[in-house]
Amino acid sequence: MRGTPSVSRRTILGGAAAVALARPALGGTPPRVVVVGAGFGGATAARCLAAGGVDVTLVEASERYVACTGSNAVVIGLRGIEAQTFRHDALGRAGLRFVRATAEAVDPAARRVRLGDGTVLAYDRLILSPGIELRFDAVPGYDAGAAEAMPHAWKAGEQTVRLARQLAAMPEGGTVVLSAPANPYRCPPGPYERASLIAHFLKTRKPRAKLILLDAKDTFSKQRLFEAAWAKLYPDVLEHVPLAGGGQVSEVDPAAMIVRTDFAEYKADVACIIPPQRAGRIAALAGCADRSGWCPIDPATFESRLVPGIHVIGDAAIAGAMPKSAFSANAQGKVCAQAVIDLLAGREPESPLLINTCWSLVAPGYGISVAGVFRPTDGLLADVPGAGGISPLDAPDAVRQQEAAYAESWYRTITRDVFG
Repeated sequence: MRGTPSVSRRTILGGAAAVALARPALGGTPPRVVVVGAGFGGATAARCLAAGGVDVTLVEASERYVACTGSNAVVIGLRGIEAQTFRHDALGRAGLRFVRATAEAVDPAARRVRLGDGTVLAYDRLILSPGIELRFDAVPGYDAGAAEAMPHAWKAGEQTVRLARQLAAMPEGGTVVLSAPANPYRCPPGPYERASLIAHFLKTRKPRAKLILLDAKDTFSKQRLFEAAWAKLYPDVLEHVPLAGGGQVSEVDPAAMIVRTDFAEYKADVACIIPPQRAGRIAALAGCADRSGWCPIDPATFESRLVPGIHVIGDAAIAGAMPKSAFSANAQGKVCAQAVIDLLAGREPESPLLINTCWSLVAPGYGISVAGVFRPTDGLLADVPGAGGISPLDAPDAVRQQEAAYAESWYRTITRDVFG
């Protein structure tokens, strides 16, 4: 990896184990900030705000958070879903109020959030970290009911376990069909890690089976690394059909377990359909999502470009070159929290630097990665030239093993940092 630029003491370099440099508690009555969503972004922002003396209410509908990061390992039985599952108990002890409820509406003019039970929360600033919503209307034949037969497993939990069980029960010699959507979507390399690990599962457990990866694009994250690994490890198992080869799914028939493109029809024993996505529902209800379904933001503060006083972080935000990932959400939560503290105190937020690193498993003990450094440039988060890097294409097995170990170590670190 190439080195990253140095930063001043007051600049946040958002990383997995970094600590937001919150200012001392604000004088007088603490300002009120409501944070919606207790995933990697929202929980991080809430923790940092509380540490900075802000009156924080964190709203989350789920009793537990099930992390998508690392869940591809659950799909093939390398770990249990419990390794992905985190309670929110520690957040309630972090100097903030934790409210288990659904945010149903936002009144930006009155600066209020209405919860599902009718409770109204007033705020001085609102941070939305709602994650994604699956666009079940985007693939003809695919809806929430179809996902029972053809799991997406793109929101971790029951769907992840369902896909794992289907793979385990699939007959020898069967066919798995996996679809990857067009950009943008949560975790750009995720479908290709999933394809790799399923191919490993088939190679070792069902050697006469085959995986067909239908892709709605021709280029993807870490492409040369994935393709080199597939050629080495899974030449007779994994078939990748890019957009130019007719890889975009045009229709599914879950009853018949058929996946269609404009050029072919595939009969699947197991089908994993990852549909297009958009920002979580509350972002649209708050008026923060544009026609793309995602939320344009100021890259220095993550304040919505459409609705003043509301900030959007994590997967829901249009973050320029910075990908939608857990690492990114954690970094953005810290930067956004600091910006909110500054804005509430009447200070001009500093221009931040943020980092993201994404590891992918191609097989157990075989990891690859890409890292980037980002800063606000021309209204977007842009790559810092000469910073970041990618795994060497010709790295020996020892380096791949080391990267796999780094991935596991990072996962333990970030989940401890966020959820306690």
